Amino acid sequence: MAQNELRKRKPSLTQADKSGVTDAGRAVDQETFFKHQQYEFGGPWGTAAMVVVFPVLMYYFYICLAKYDGKFTYPESTSDIVPWLERMGQHIVQDAYPTRNAWVIYGGLMALQLALAFVMPGPVQKGLPVPSLDYKALDYHCNALSSFYATLAIAAGLHLSGIWRLTEIVDNFGPLMTVSMIVGFAISFVVYFLTIFFGEPIRMSGNFFYDFFMGACLNPRFGSVDLKMFAEVRIPWVLLFGIAVSAACKQYEQYGYLTPNLAFMVLATGLYINACAKGEECIPQTWDMSFEKWGFMIIFWNFSGVPFTYCYPIIYLINNPPETYRFSTIGYIGLYGLLLLSYYCFDTSMSQKSRFKMQMQGVYVPRWTFPQLPWGTLENPTYIKTKHGNCLLTSGWWGVVRKPNYTADWIQAATWGLSTGFHSTPIAHWYTVWFFIVLTHRCSRDFERCSVKYGEDWKTYCSIVKYRFIPYIY
Repeated sequence: MAQNELRKRKPSLTQADKSGVTDAGRAVDQETFFKHQQYEFGGPWGTAAMVVVFPVLMYYFYICLAKYDGKFTYPESTSDIVPWLERMGQHIVQDAYPTRNAWVIYGGLMALQLALAFVMPGPVQKGLPVPSLDYKALDYHCNALSSFYATLAIAAGLHLSGIWRLTEIVDNFGPLMTVSMIVGFAISFVVYFLTIFFGEPIRMSGNFFYDFFMGACLNPRFGSVDLKMFAEVRIPWVLLFGIAVSAACKQYEQYGYLTPNLAFMVLATGLYINACAKGEECIPQTWDMSFEKWGFMIIFWNFSGVPFTYCYPIIYLINNPPETYRFSTIGYIGLYGLLLLSYYCFDTSMSQKSRFKMQMQGVYVPRWTFPQLPWGTLENPTYIKTKHGNCLLTSGWWGVVRKPNYTADWIQAATWGLSTGFHSTPIAHWYTVWFFIVLTHRCSRDFERCSVKYGEDWKTYCSIVKYRFIPYIY
């Protein structure tokens, strides 16, 4: 059978039949994995700008939501520029100063999540072979689900006992956001310089600003905890769900009921963190773990950007009267239905791809976490065996478009903004717009890398799976 011929078989679960990297694949990795190839994200100037602009945008959007009913604020004239900047600075000092209480809340959550990562039960999953470790596959302790459930139990106990109210999160949103920024910057600097002086930097460009943004280390570990996976799963989505639940408690205390809109955001964020946690064993098979370095781009966004910008629909809903965003019954059915449908596609597409990789590697072990959805594992999938040694899946959702998980993920993001109604601020739709930009850019990065890595096999794959995002359109 030709090496790039479309194949169909039931992947073996035995270690002996796992797909290894060929000599040709190792030769490609020597160039693409170990060496800096080209600048991305606008190079040194672009990455330096993002390091500055991210925090500024976060403060600006927060002030607009908290102080100006979501309306964009700006100087009324050239003579108002300095006074406007002074007003913005006063808002930050008055409403976003990193208070002791905020440090205790944020630091307590981080410490709790790290402690749970060490002690909670969960399976150990092999990652992909890592070229920089002579193609050794690292072990990942996947206990995010038990840690998440433990977090829920602890938070409920504190709230119901009156020791600490969940409403403290939204009541201290501004200070918490500032604390998260400080932590994001601090961890980014510490990890970067520790890697430079004591570790093994990889794919360095030689430009400080660019390398700081992209990162220097690939597999940072603290004992048995993989810090990159820990920060990707435990920090942003747990905190984002906490913000949603906190807002729900606040609204119930204020009005005596919970609106379907805010209940929707609790469901949406809850589904997302539960999906990440229950399918954590799939994450070691992703590009994030096997190729992407741990730099400011990922660290800051996980510790600060995701929880404190993706929550804008929640902040809008809690700051505005329910009658301004009330839907009809049909509207709510459509909103909830679209979320659940897109979630199903997202969940099953992620599990199809990751479980296929684990099967081909011979490390797949079924895990019966809730919910296990139909079509999450493919039977007798078709695929292309590349000259590199890897396999490109052409079955299930992955036979329809090349990034079905991105398509479904973005639709979920769009529903979050839609929950605020059709007369809300554009800031409530930030996640929708930003995520589309992120996903399309990431798509181009991934496809370019695959083109170099797989060569003619990638062209064959693209001739079979023709569409990137949207079937029959794009």
